Amino acid sequence: METENQTSISEFLLLGFSSWPGHPGLLFALFLCLYLTGLFGNLLILLAIGSNNHLHTPMYFFLANLSLVDLCLPSATVPKMLLNIQTQSQSISYPGCLAQMYFCMMFANMDNFLLTVMAYDRYVAICHPLHYSIIMTPRLCTSLVALSWVIATLNPLLHTLMMARLHFCSENIIHHFFCDINSLLPLSCSDTSLNQLMVLFVVGLIFVVPSVCILASYGRIVSAVMKITSIQGKLKAFSTCGSHLALVILFYGAIAGIYMSPSSNHSTEKDSAASVIFMVVAPVLNPFIYSLRNNELKGTFRKTLGGSKRLSR
Repeated sequence: METENQTSISEFLLLGFSSWPGHPGLLFALFLCLYLTGLFGNLLILLAIGSNNHLHTPMYFFLANLSLVDLCLPSATVPKMLLNIQTQSQSISYPGCLAQMYFCMMFANMDNFLLTVMAYDRYVAICHPLHYSIIMTPRLCTSLVALSWVIATLNPLLHTLMMARLHFCSENIIHHFFCDINSLLPLSCSDTSLNQLMVLFVVGLIFVVPSVCILASYGRIVSAVMKITSIQGKLKAFSTCGSHLALVILFYGAIAGIYMSPSSNHSTEKDSAASVIFMVVAPVLNPFIYSLRNNELKGTFRKTLGGSKRLSR
């Protein structure tokens, strides 16, 4: 009985991009460029918000946390992917695979919670502008983010501990570019019914419920904006939440394509492409989406970059 509970596989093979056409060098350059761009952009947002006292508001507090998460989410997968491409190795150790699965789930969950909190923040700002400072107090904002971090940390810990109890016999090929829980479960020769039930429960609770809350928030926002008589007022109201809505559509659209579509529509290429969108592309686009139409951030960027240039001289 003791030997049956031990894992006989010491490593897995990540074959997510093995069927993608193109030279490995081009794939390496593409993901390195995306990764560095995301790191620079999100670090710049964190620096801008931290250095400008006028940006110490609930909206920018949530945005700073989102940028921090978007620094970490691609860091859980891209460096290992780049290393494997560079060394022409597709292996990842069993402990490394579990660790990668944990951090990917944690930061994806945190992204999900922050998008929900930010939708609520936009709802209060547009639908209840006179009571905004009373409702969105620093204590409430801190509590919402802290609760999000607690749930995002404990939820994947449960899945990781349950995964560590499974037995893997001989099959060690993961048809993905990272250790996704849905790709790991079919490889186990143990009974995974409880694990699969927990995955379904978490998808329903962690992603469906927040997405419904976001839809409800934007439904109220659209209803309130349509009551504004002036066209300029409508455009101004929509511009304050348009960037957030664009990121929400990109993030949840990719997740829905992986975890909420019929199994007959799944393939290695489609799942890998959708995962790249919400784990790599979305964190890269976040700084551009939030800064291109935000004059406060653009002004702070200019001052920050201008000050760094003067110091370098």
